Amino acid sequence: MTPVKIKLKEMSLSVRWDDGSESKIKLANLRRNCPCALCASEREEQSGSYIPLYSDEQLGISNIQVVGNYAVGIIWKDNHNTGIYNFEQLKKLAE
Repeated sequence: MTPVKIKLKEMSLSVRWDDGSESKIKLANLRRNCPCALCASEREEQSGSYIPLYSDEQLGISNIQVVGNYAVGIIWKDNHNTGIYNFEQLKKLAE
């Protein structure tokens, strides 16, 4: 499963997949599930009931880059750029 088109739509990331399906992922959900080591560590330290609040800058995306043939790297407007989201994770975040 590979994305054929990714675009920002309001406060969501819209992904069209090579099987014809489409996914819509809220930017807050995408940021909350950032796979980088720093964010993963912060999630582990917080309680299960912790709900982060993000500023507009933290939820703004300045660039999306394809990483190999398995993932995308997202550069957020606050310059956070170490999270690499594999395609499987993107699909799961939309469910």
